[in-house]
Amino acid sequence: MAAAAAAARYDVEQGGRGGAGKYPPPPPEQMYPQREGETEWVPWFVPVVVAVNIALFAVVMYVNNCPAHAASTRRGGAGACVARGFLHRFSFQPLSENPLLGPSSAALQKLGALVWDKVVHEHQGWRLLTCIWLHAGVVHLLANMLSLVLIGLRLEQQFGYGTHCYMNYSSQYMPERPALFLNLNRRSRFLAVRIGVIYIVSGVGGSVLSSLFIRNNISVGASGALFGLLGAMLSELFTNWTIYSNKAAALLTLLVVIAVNLAIGILPHVDNFAHIGGFLTGFLLGFIFLMRPHYGWMQRYVRPSDIKYTTKKYLPYQWALLAVASVLAVLGFAVGMGMLFKGVNANDHCQWCHYLSCVPTSRWSCGK
Repeated sequence: MAAAAAAARYDVEQGGRGGAGKYPPPPPEQMYPQREGETEWVPWFVPVVVAVNIALFAVVMYVNNCPAHAASTRRGGAGACVARGFLHRFSFQPLSENPLLGPSSAALQKLGALVWDKVVHEHQGWRLLTCIWLHAGVVHLLANMLSLVLIGLRLEQQFGYGTHCYMNYSSQYMPERPALFLNLNRRSRFLAVRIGVIYIVSGVGGSVLSSLFIRNNISVGASGALFGLLGAMLSELFTNWTIYSNKAAALLTLLVVIAVNLAIGILPHVDNFAHIGGFLTGFLLGFIFLMRPHYGWMQRYVRPSDIKYTTKKYLPYQWALLAVASVLAVLGFAVGMGMLFKGVNANDHCQWCHYLSCVPTSRWSCGK
């Protein structure tokens, strides 16, 4: 999914609109001159997030200490802990309790899992943030971190790499304006920070929606934040529509991937409300943080000097989308937070919404 969307953006930044048009496209990547002091963009946010999640999982397992906390009355006693022989204190809870190879729910609650009662009645709003850094088990952790690498790493690379290429190419033909392109390069690095903001805020948005609908279960995981990145990729495609060549392919690929992942969320024990909340948050934030100069403005550096080009960096529709998304994002968080801390049960206002998170079938049932 991320590769297909990135391929469309890469095609635009290398040639633009399928190579058609009267303006010369930038040269191939290997022809970019390497100026002294310049380095290719190296992603840092995604690797840091992956490392933090792995480290925190180790901390949770240390606190969990299955052999010491296993009840003696449990069938099999402490020996029921999975891999106790070589993991010792870090061994997993019995598979009958946690089939994902992870800690107990008590350990997760202790370290910041999302629990509606604690958020609302004990005023522990910080759980809306901490829960996105915890995982229910090794299987859960690996699935989310693999998704983060496939989605986030590509997104971070593209936003740093594209501007850097234009800087090199333009600096070759316009050496008298190096300061402008150095500024573009610094801006590309700042875009990685924006992706971090989208990731974290989307995770919180997913936590808010989850808390409004789910009261009796705990929730952990980075899935809401990951869906936020998917939503941001979709809105980035819309707001930067003019710089894409394979628009239909990129849009179709994103929609299929999003639909499939949301469909998986209707299985039991999956918090699809966190997915939906994260996706909607990321979708709005993409319009705000990932707006890029339109195709005509970017091409002005490679056009002949006697040809007129637009002086507007962004198109009116981009500003309109940014304004609408900003208003909706602020209102959404304000209303959601207000309802949550007032103890409102969103299920009372939407009788069918529980089917968005779990659809009962003959093979499984959905707990209340």
